[in-house]
Amino acid sequence: MEIRDAVAEDWKSIWPFWHEIVSAGETYTWDPDTGEDAARALWMAPGNRVFVVEEAGEVLASAFVRRNYGGPAARVANAGFMVAPGAAGRGVGRRLAEHVLVAAKEDGYTAMVFNAVVETNPALGLWRSLGFAVVGTVPAAFRHPVHGPVGLHVMHREL
Repeated sequence: MEIRDAVAEDWKSIWPFWHEIVSAGETYTWDPDTGEDAARALWMAPGNRVFVVEEAGEVLASAFVRRNYGGPAARVANAGFMVAPGAAGRGVGRRLAEHVLVAAKEDGYTAMVFNAVVETNPALGLWRSLGFAVVGTVPAAFRHPVHGPVGLHVMHREL
């Protein structure tokens, strides 16, 4: 597996799993009906540093890192991660997360925050194992298609 900075051409490989994950409506707060152009604008936005995990020419996962705040708080990063469902359970997400945390620190960030982690998200165990802590929860803020109203965690970790 190779982890590298994404290039614009990678979007065509990211979009299928981005669409599958977001349209399921279980782990991201983005509109499940988000179209491809809007999705690309969110994920590949100017100011985002985007990564991909590639194996044998296939993109298995992607992540972005960006400033969470501006001004005096601009050293706090925010990130988003997606692993293609067919690559789940192979350690791809952990390797990508470890890589992104190192890259964010090298880029000058001092902390990372996730603003809205759905409390039923299977990745919670990964984030906790990597040192993230829940610093707050907005109760019943997310309409999960299976579990109904569930909370959104705000998670933080120093880099």
